Amino acid sequence: MATNQYHDRKRYTWLFSLLMPCFTASGALLYSLNGDVMSIWWPIIFTYTLLPIIDLLLGKDFSNPPEEAVPALEQDPYYRWLTYALVPMLWLGFLFNAWFFASHSLPWHAYIAGIIANGLLGGYAINLGHEMGHKRSLIERRLARVILALVGYGHFYVEHNRGHHRDVATPEDPASSRMGESFYRFIWREIPGAWRRAWSLEQTRLAQEGLGPWHWRNEFLQPMALTLGYFALMAFWLGPWVLLFLLCSCGFGYLQLSSANYVEHYGLLRQKLLNGRYETCQPQHSWNSNQIFSNWAVLHLQRHSDHHAHPLRRYQSLRQMESAPQLPTGYFGMFLIAYVPPLWYALMNPRLLAAVQHDPDRINFDPAKRAGLMARYRLQGEVL
Repeated sequence: MATNQYHDRKRYTWLFSLLMPCFTASGALLYSLNGDVMSIWWPIIFTYTLLPIIDLLLGKDFSNPPEEAVPALEQDPYYRWLTYALVPMLWLGFLFNAWFFASHSLPWHAYIAGIIANGLLGGYAINLGHEMGHKRSLIERRLARVILALVGYGHFYVEHNRGHHRDVATPEDPASSRMGESFYRFIWREIPGAWRRAWSLEQTRLAQEGLGPWHWRNEFLQPMALTLGYFALMAFWLGPWVLLFLLCSCGFGYLQLSSANYVEHYGLLRQKLLNGRYETCQPQHSWNSNQIFSNWAVLHLQRHSDHHAHPLRRYQSLRQMESAPQLPTGYFGMFLIAYVPPLWYALMNPRLLAAVQHDPDRINFDPAKRAGLMARYRLQGEVL
């Protein structure tokens, strides 16, 4: 097929990437229109119940753009402008929620709903920062830091690109979950591990340039300064109590990233070569999902196998990879399962074993659970 004959059938469905964050932020607006405090909960109910159902009903998308069409597809400015538009939309939604909940007297459960909804917006912001932070253009890299600063997670720009992509699917990576490791144990390793690795990477980079770690060029500190600045302005405008709302919202946003990290590489392990380095990351080192609706909502993040194999590819060009292990549903459904560890293990451990053909040398085990898991699943190999 010639490049000029290719038409992206999903071109306008990517507008859902704009609509989903808007809908997530709509609870406060719905309440303003109808006065029903339960309206604040509707976007959350949709995200965690109806969205997984829609995913199952719409099924999967196995279509890939032909390779000869990819250069033109990636150069099409339409797709970039969608991500540009998301930056101010997410900032406005996040700050509108902060103003609304700081300015209204509501039942306690409404504030819980507001924190969750704003945290979901924070999750979309981190996902957008993930997409833009991988690109070569200066404006996209800067916008990535601006949007990540919204949720106080600017260090992700450093940690993910230079840390996670280097160490993914190895025991050295705090952002790769291990077989037998619950989501709750994972977050206590992953979140502080990401902060430490980002600081270490920037400290090393600046030292190589003859600069100290507290230099203004530190890309760990730059977005943090923006976060602290707007936190201070919000506190001056709305009072110090708004900081509690913002901090809790940011915390829930962190959990959205951790949820994605947990499901994306669970138990998968790259092999260490004779030279002491790990093999190049391949599609089989990431869990993949082709659920139609949730992929529209998260800029094809669920085609994670192709992303790790080709991190510079833009979201509209990411492909279904036949060799990649497949998740049973989209991320929003998988998150709910991950929050119930016995259910997660029952669903995912057999899938992991099938993906690695019951080879324990290809499994990233929780060290404390390795012996028990090998005995339970009758795996043959050295028990460390």
